[in-house]
Amino acid sequence: MTGVLHALCSAHHLRELKALIEIEKEDWARKMQRLLRRACHATNLAREQGVPLKPGLIALIERCYDRIVAEGLLFHEAQPELTKAGRRGRQPRRVGHNFLLRLSTRKSDMLRFLTDPGVPFTNNLAEQDGRMMKLRQKISGGFRCHDGAKDFFFAGWCNLTSGNSVCVSTGCAVLPASG
Repeated sequence: MTGVLHALCSAHHLRELKALIEIEKEDWARKMQRLLRRACHATNLAREQGVPLKPGLIALIERCYDRIVAEGLLFHEAQPELTKAGRRGRQPRRVGHNFLLRLSTRKSDMLRFLTDPGVPFTNNLAEQDGRMMKLRQKISGGFRCHDGAKDFFFAGWCNLTSGNSVCVSTGCAVLPASG
């Protein structure tokens, strides 16, 4: 989409970090998890008081973020290379390494919640709105045809809930948007 700023859902990243901590035992992930939770807390406190985060605090969070990403990349560069399954294609990377590259390249989208009061820490509300479609698909084993799924999605549940949730959260009128 043009003219739109994107933000990444930090709740998803916290779940990925939890897996890296518990399964892969990667120390940098624990530090990033702690930093994101503290940044969320600081942002929520500032929003409750109706003030933006102080620029010095944002800069500190960004420096810590950069330091943790650099530490994680050094950790992964020191690991032995994974073996390729075939002769062609790029060298495979570990899950944590791919995650770090994403954190590095999408830093502004990841930390947008710090500077833009309209951007929440998570997009859980939008996900909850779409969950009914997935639940119906799982219960019934899927839709018999593409048109049935389309009818359920557009004319049914998701159109009303996500449309209304988005309108309520962005402050636009609910009824004109539903029409």
